[in-house]
Amino acid sequence: MEESNQSMEAEGDEKSFAELLGESEPDSGWLKPGQRVEAVIVKITPEWVFIDVGGKHEGYLDRKEFLDAEGKLTVKERDSVRAYFLSSQHNEKLFTTKVGAGEAGRAFLEDAAHGGIPVEGLVEREVKGGFEIKVGGGSRGFCPFSQMGLVRAEAPAQWIGQRLAFKIIEFGERGRNIVLSHRAILEEEQAKLREGLKVSLKEGMPVRGKIVSVQKFGAFVDIGGIQALIPISEIAWEHVTDIHQRLSVGQEIEAVILKLDWETNRISLSLRSNLPDPWERVEKEFPVGASFTGTVARLTKFGAFVTLLPGVDGLVHISKLGKGKRITHPSEVLSEGQSMAVKIEAIDRENNRISLAPIGDAEDETAEELEDYQKYVGKAPGSFGSLGDALQKKMDAKKKK
Repeated sequence: MEESNQSMEAEGDEKSFAELLGESEPDSGWLKPGQRVEAVIVKITPEWVFIDVGGKHEGYLDRKEFLDAEGKLTVKERDSVRAYFLSSQHNEKLFTTKVGAGEAGRAFLEDAAHGGIPVEGLVEREVKGGFEIKVGGGSRGFCPFSQMGLVRAEAPAQWIGQRLAFKIIEFGERGRNIVLSHRAILEEEQAKLREGLKVSLKEGMPVRGKIVSVQKFGAFVDIGGIQALIPISEIAWEHVTDIHQRLSVGQEIEAVILKLDWETNRISLSLRSNLPDPWERVEKEFPVGASFTGTVARLTKFGAFVTLLPGVDGLVHISKLGKGKRITHPSEVLSEGQSMAVKIEAIDRENNRISLAPIGDAEDETAEELEDYQKYVGKAPGSFGSLGDALQKKMDAKKKK
């Protein structure tokens, strides 16, 4: 071991990847050059860092790779490190945490591209369409926005400065055109996790997770390494207009699995399933014929939805609005957020629907009729009494209806 170490020191610290491969003896096949391993540091000497790579296998790295700018050691024994296998000499395996620059680095990246070997890269800056990634000791690669994560980040700057694993999906012009994908790594990891979760996850079971992305249509949640979606309609029983007022990235939640579709790799979750169903209160608290004051929640072309309690909306059809006048849209007579007195006309519990009618139309119509009567007094012949009797009969007839 000392002879090989002295030989390497004599030849300098900048020995290239290609030179090390050229000197290596055939390995048993357990490790391939460029293969990445997760290892534990078992011993640190003034020159070398020895690592346990599993079983009875042991390797070593140059201690200089773990020194900071001030020459201080950045690791200690029992720390875990990520390393790449370089060569085997006299059954002693040499590793590195870095890939050399120049031809050696390009050769490594080309082999990694062909062999599907992940490479580590530093996300340096955002450029048009994606990110510039530093890989291979000095080579530059490009990772499109769509290939950085499983879902598009709301703040792309969050990736800057991170060291991540990438797959090389395109290698051209002798390393001058390198296209990378971090998403491919994540998808491989999720595929492995998914196989195990197929057995343990069931529809209707509760799960815990952390929100990793919030979109207009819902929120993506990490549940044990794979992502699931909470649709905006499943956040609460009431209508949610701004999802960002309810959920945020990093928030931990408890939800219920709504649907598992392993063929399309889609998992849907529900937050509102953990909450009491407000519709169970409807029949007792909102009997047919009763009157209530609600809030206009939203307006559609066919009517106005009025909230009776959070999560329970009833519909006033457009034909019942306008005080007898024909309108083309409820916004002509109502606005969202205003209070409105309504009467319960019908309840469809099976489909969670309530039909409402506005209160006050009869009084309004009477006022209009009185106004018409006053206008008519000066023009029509006959006594006030006969006109009053006629109006009274009309009002009585309306009450009977």
